[in-house]
Amino acid sequence: MALLETYLNFNGNCAEALRFYERTLNGKIEMMMTFAEAPDADQYPPAAGKQIMHSSLVIDGHRLMASDSMPDYPHQGMHGFSLSLGYDTAAEAKKTFDALSAGGQVTMPMAETFWVESFGMLVDRFGTPWMVGGGPKPFGEK
Repeated sequence: MALLETYLNFNGNCAEALRFYERTLNGKIEMMMTFAEAPDADQYPPAAGKQIMHSSLVIDGHRLMASDSMPDYPHQGMHGFSLSLGYDTAAEAKKTFDALSAGGQVTMPMAETFWVESFGMLVDRFGTPWMVGGGPKPFGEK
């Protein structure tokens, strides 16, 4: 069986982003290694030293991995996907939505949909796109 995990790439602020997600999403950072701490650190440019080579955050048993872009490979932004969070209640979803959207951009305000009591979309201050919903209801119920 394959294990599908998300791997995010940041523009030099991976450590800050993961610490924010750890607090906001009640997660636990498993590991965080800079390029300077890597066994093959001498292979990387000095400018990469304090940037994150690899990190791992666990949220409710799900792993989110991340790193910073290498100086030779400029960060291109995050496009073509969203991280999706689902909660048992609309109140839980709103609390998380509000925390993630602080300093970011709300692209779809929280509102009732046919599938959940409350759903919204945002791009957080680190450039990560999110979809947040809570209070699931049977499809088709209005």
